[in-house]
Amino acid sequence: MDKDLERLSLRLGEVLLGQKLMLACAESCTGGWVSEVVTATAGSSQWFERGFVTYSNAAKQELLGVQAHTLRQDGAVSEAVVREMAAGALRRSHAQAALAISGVAGPGGGSPGKPVGTVCFAWALRGGEATAETRLFTGDRETVRRLSVIHALQGLLRMLGEQALTL
Repeated sequence: MDKDLERLSLRLGEVLLGQKLMLACAESCTGGWVSEVVTATAGSSQWFERGFVTYSNAAKQELLGVQAHTLRQDGAVSEAVVREMAAGALRRSHAQAALAISGVAGPGGGSPGKPVGTVCFAWALRGGEATAETRLFTGDRETVRRLSVIHALQGLLRMLGEQALTL
């Protein structure tokens, strides 16, 4: 595995273990890459509970409880949708921490309002409100997806009160 992703996963695992938290991931454009990174880390069964790959709108609704109205009003690539994805991951798991990702990885699929490289993220702790943000990454599909994985893990570290790693 990529050394940066490995370092990030190891650090996140230490923090989650130290805070006695389990993680659930809700992923769209990354297709389970965050879940793959954390499960490639030895001992992750102590801090990773489950992952949801919800690429289609139907999967977001059926598996995570994302509202059809939110998808219609804001689109799948929106902060409103990733907030609902993170909340749904917590409701439908035994985890106490969740992250969610939805974006336009490219090379097609972009629009003037949401160009290729637009990725929305959300992070939530059980019992709290999800925080969300949108980033615009440049590069090919692989680069956008990799940067999304890094940003999602770094954002979770920050939410847990830790400094992001310098990669």
